[in-house]
Amino acid sequence: MKRTRILVAVLNWGLGHATRCIPIIKALEKNNFEVFIASNGDALRLLKTEFKHLESITLPAYNIFYSRKPQFLKWKLLAQSPHILKTISKEKKLVEELVQKYKFNGIISDNRWGCRHPDVKSVFITHQHRVLSGNTTYFSSKIQQKYIAKFDECWIPDIPGKRNLSGIMGHSTTTADNVKYIGVLSRFQNKTLEIKYDLAVILSGPEPQRTLLENALLKNLKKCDKKIILVRGKINGDILVAENKQIQVENYLNSMALEKVILQSDIIICRSGYSSLMDLTKLEKKAFLIPTPGQFEQEYLAKRCRELGIAPYCQQKDFKYAKLKELANYSGFQDLKSEVDFSSHLALFKRK
Repeated sequence: MKRTRILVAVLNWGLGHATRCIPIIKALEKNNFEVFIASNGDALRLLKTEFKHLESITLPAYNIFYSRKPQFLKWKLLAQSPHILKTISKEKKLVEELVQKYKFNGIISDNRWGCRHPDVKSVFITHQHRVLSGNTTYFSSKIQQKYIAKFDECWIPDIPGKRNLSGIMGHSTTTADNVKYIGVLSRFQNKTLEIKYDLAVILSGPEPQRTLLENALLKNLKKCDKKIILVRGKINGDILVAENKQIQVENYLNSMALEKVILQSDIIICRSGYSSLMDLTKLEKKAFLIPTPGQFEQEYLAKRCRELGIAPYCQQKDFKYAKLKELANYSGFQDLKSEVDFSSHLALFKRK
C-alpha cells in the first residue's frame, strides 16, 4: 500500500525552525507517512544529520543578513524585501515542480511562505500570528496573516488561553479559523541527570550577531573559574579553543547530546528565540536570556519572561558574569504539560 507523502519545508534562519520540526517529522514517521525534508544551508544540514535516511531537497536561499548595529536591522530587512519576494516566487514554482514529480499529498511549511500548493493540503507553522516590528507591527502582521490565509491550516506551537508561551505574538485579538494551537514543540525529553556543568552557553541565530555574542561571552568569561560548556551552533566551522581552560567548546551537538548537556547544566545562557524557550520549558531549566539586538520578537519574549518572574535578561552589550546572580530571584521555566496530539493534527492529510 502506497504511503501518504509529506514534504516538510523549513526556513533557514538560525536553527530553531529546523529543531522544532524534528518532533513533527518523528510523528509523521510514527504515523506511517513518507517524509521528505527540504530547506537550505545549516537548517538542511541539521535535518540531514538527524534524519540520514530521509530524502532531502534543497530550497532557494533567502540569504537574510542581519545588521551589526541593531537600530538598522529593520531597515536592512526592508531593503532585502525585493530579494525575499523573489525567493518566495522561486520556492513556489519549485514546489509546483516537486508536487508534480513526487506526488506529495501534503506540505508542512515552517515559515516558508512559498511552500504551498492549491491542490495539496498545506500547513504553515509559526508562533507569530502577530509579527512584532516596532512601529510597523500592524503592517508586518497583516502581511503575515495574508499569507497564513492561503494555507489550509496554521499550526501555532503553543497552547490556547492566558497561560501560554508566545504571548501577544501567537494570541491575537482576532484569530483566523484556520489557526490551530498544537502545544509546545521540543525535540527534548525531560529526565533527571547529575549536574556536570555550572554553566552551558547555547549559541544560535543568524550572523553576524551569533559571532558577536560568542566573542563577547568568551571575553567576559575568560577569568571565570566555573565549569562551562559552550555550544557554538555551527554545524560547519573551524575548531575553537577557548583561552579559559575551564570552557569546553563544541561546534555542534546532535539532539541527544545537546539534551544531555542542558540537563547536566545548572544554568543556561542563550538567546530568547521561541524554539529555545520551548526547549527550556520542556526541560524546566533556569536560564539567563540575551535577545538578538534589534530583533523585536526576541526582545519581547525576554521582557515577558522577566515580567512573569521566569528568567532575567540583558542586552548583548551589557552582559557581565555578575548578572547571573539575578537568577536567584526567578523561578526558571516550568513545563506547560501540553501533550501534542499529533495523530489528530496529522489527520488533515488523510482527509479527502
